[in-house]
Amino acid sequence: MYGLEAINASNGWAISVVGVTIVFTGLVMLSIVIAQLYKVLALWENPSKIKALFKKKQPEKPREEQISNRVVFAESQKEVVKQFALLVRTMTDHFSLPRLLQLALISDLKDPYLNLNNLFKTKIIVPDGSGFFTWDKDMFDKLVS
Repeated sequence: MYGLEAINASNGWAISVVGVTIVFTGLVMLSIVIAQLYKVLALWENPSKIKALFKKKQPEKPREEQISNRVVFAESQKEVVKQFALLVRTMTDHFSLPRLLQLALISDLKDPYLNLNNLFKTKIIVPDGSGFFTWDKDMFDKLVS
């Protein structure tokens, strides 16, 4: 058997279509790589562009004023924050956070962890750098009162 009969008998048409598809796909991928090669070479020549590329993707950190302006306390949360203020008044100027949390749990305040987190977000409770925290009365008056 020779010619077209042999090609039909041994699935030659399917094999040739697969071969052409593989070659065509390889050539398309090669052309895409060559077309984008200039970008890779530009980054290779100037590595500071790589740093700039990654810096653009990082979201900007909002300023403290914007954070404190976004958090709005509900009336029930304002009451809990006022109770936290009373607890802080019983402590020294630089207080321990675990002690404040323990007092909040003993006092049976509503959602002490959530409200304590809100106090951090609004910068009412501020770390002093030595492992203790302080109460920012000005920020408290601005946001709660």
